[in-house]
Amino acid sequence: MKDIVVFSGSAHSELADEICNHLRIRRSGVKISRFSNDCLQAQLLANCRLRDVYIVQPLVPPTQEHLMELLLMVDAARGASARQITAVMPHYAYARSDKKDASRISIGGRLVADLLTTAGVDRVLTMALHAPQVHGFFSVPVDHLTALGVIADHYREKDLTNCVVVSPDLGNAKQATLLSRLLNLPVAAGSKQRMADDKVVIDAIVGDVAGKRAIVLDDEIATGGSIIEIVQRLQDFGAAEVSVACTHGLFTGNAVEKLMSVDAIKEVVSTNTVPAPANFPGLTCLSVAQLFASAIDRIHNGRSVSKLFNDVDPSHAPPPAPEGLF
Repeated sequence: MKDIVVFSGSAHSELADEICNHLRIRRSGVKISRFSNDCLQAQLLANCRLRDVYIVQPLVPPTQEHLMELLLMVDAARGASARQITAVMPHYAYARSDKKDASRISIGGRLVADLLTTAGVDRVLTMALHAPQVHGFFSVPVDHLTALGVIADHYREKDLTNCVVVSPDLGNAKQATLLSRLLNLPVAAGSKQRMADDKVVIDAIVGDVAGKRAIVLDDEIATGGSIIEIVQRLQDFGAAEVSVACTHGLFTGNAVEKLMSVDAIKEVVSTNTVPAPANFPGLTCLSVAQLFASAIDRIHNGRSVSKLFNDVDPSHAPPPAPEGLF
């Protein structure tokens, strides 16, 4: 991969190394310094002049630290005359702040997008945005990947007899429906109301789950509140057992302890868009490094990224060829 250089901040260097292995290149070094007044400084330790620079940095806790690292690395690459700078953010945390749902509230998803553009980002490569409209917050091209194919491949290796795909809420029902079609399974969804960041109420299940083995799909697990609530409702409605799957397994606070304490949860599956917690031995971690490496290769060589998702997700795949002009 000539003319490509890949850097990583401190958020998830393991994923960056795995991506580089698939690209058959070495990850270039970065020196992050902290001054006595707590200010950060980033120095890129490889030549960037007229090269395509990819900076791998998911926004994971401490989110503000990692965001500032990313902004500084982008600024350093721009100052080093990089030809194109791509922010590779497997997890864009501020995507959850996507609308004004209360008086005098900030929209962080748009603000952070503006910060990245101002710093010098030419392109963004991310995965499973919490809300698709966050795409529109960026004034630069965004390549939006999905992990549905990777998750579906995992479950295809298992016995899916009497299984049903379940979404914790109606907002994620579209993704659950896509996974159900990939696995040829029925689908159900919970009716959820969010009372606070860590408190939700699910008062009904839309669909038949009685006596079935449920595969609960969510885009992100943070505190685990939604998952615990949907598992309890599934038990109330007669589900036999539950497998939990997500793209971004943050598992903040005591989420691991809460999930491990529920006997009905037989498996928890997540991708490695964020670092896996060290205290979760039962977690099944699926790698998306090859998917990101393929996307980087296609971007660099001017090929279609959407073709990676043929027969996976129509919203990510290229449009069908028209039969005629009109």
